[in-house]
Amino acid sequence: MIRTILMLSFWAIFLPVAALFYFPWVFITGDVLPLYRVAMFGARTGVRIAGVRARAFGLEHLDRSRTYVFMSNHVSNIDPPLLIPLLPGRTSVLVKKELFKVPILGRAMRMGSLVPVDRGNRDAGIAAVRDAADVVKQGIHMTIYVEGHRSFDGKLLPFKKGPFYLAEECNIPVVPVTISGTHEAMPKGRFSIKPGVVTVTFHPAIEPANFGTREDLTEKVRAAINSALPEEYRN
Repeated sequence: MIRTILMLSFWAIFLPVAALFYFPWVFITGDVLPLYRVAMFGARTGVRIAGVRARAFGLEHLDRSRTYVFMSNHVSNIDPPLLIPLLPGRTSVLVKKELFKVPILGRAMRMGSLVPVDRGNRDAGIAAVRDAADVVKQGIHMTIYVEGHRSFDGKLLPFKKGPFYLAEECNIPVVPVTISGTHEAMPKGRFSIKPGVVTVTFHPAIEPANFGTREDLTEKVRAAINSALPEEYRN
């Protein structure tokens, strides 16, 4: 519990201070990269304060000159601050629209080209995919938790269709990602964080020429993510 409070307290202090220094820079220059980098530093430092460490496998196979759609499983609130700082270059994320109402945080997410999505509105979901496609066409990665929300038991839930429409429309490679260990560190429904090591596995990219049908691509991504989960969580 104490580590969790320390992590949240750090973020509560760090975010306004970073905004004070970096928001004017973005307004004046239009360059969001320094703000993005300091945000990644804050995310990474916060989870370390909580006692959680990430081990990444497979990053060496990514071509830093290319743009990817990263598709990951999702079991914990600490998945994003663990995964996103590991990614090469700059990424956008589909984020539930309610978070854009949070002062400072919402403004920072808009500056970073993050995409709001209304999970309960199908038409809004389609619009979010279009907005995400516009971001990807700028050469920014897109990171998506393909189940749409967190799993209670660590096993994969059914995948949403939107990410696969996005991959087809943008015609860029898909990288399946498996996060393993955050279910033990901070499962859905629990506030406190248990220190430990989390494994993040980046699977080989699936090239557009190998997508097949949308259903084929969905199964390929599911099989890849599932393969690196602990045996007790595999479907």
